[in-house]
Amino acid sequence: MAMKIRLARGGSKKRPFYRIVATDSRMPRDGRFIEKLGTYNPLLPKDSEERVKMDIDRVKHWLGQGAQPTDRISRMLEAAGVVEKKERSNPNKGEPGKKAKERAEEKAAKAAAAAEAAAAPAQEAPAEEAAAEEASAEE
Repeated sequence: MAMKIRLARGGSKKRPFYRIVATDSRMPRDGRFIEKLGTYNPLLPKDSEERVKMDIDRVKHWLGQGAQPTDRISRMLEAAGVVEKKERSNPNKGEPGKKAKERAEEKAAKAAAAAEAAAAPAQEAPAEEAAAEEASAEE
C-alpha cells in the first residue's frame, strides 16, 4: 500500500481549512484517511503559530513507515526542521511569457529607431553648418 502524507480540504466555499492526514494514495483527496496528523489554516497570518499544527512524532512515525509527503507538506516539514531541505531548480520560473517577450522586442525596436532618428539629425547638422560656411565664404 502506497502511503501519502497530504492535505485534505475542509471548510466552506472561499474559506479553506485543511487537515494534514496520512492516507492511502489511491483514496480521494477529501476521502478516507488512516490518521489525522495536524491542521493547516491558510487564512491566518504567516507568522502565526496556529497556521500549521502538526503532531511531529506521528509524522516521523509515518515517514519511517515509508509514507511520502506531498510537495506542500514537505515544505511545511522543512520549515519545522523534520526533513532536510531539498534543492529545487525551476529555470523557467523567472523567464517572461511569450507576449512579454514580444512587447520587449517591439520596445527595443522602437528605441533603436528613435536612437537612429536622433543620431541622423546630429550627423546632418554639421553638414548644414559646413554648407552655410561655404556659402558665407563665397559672398
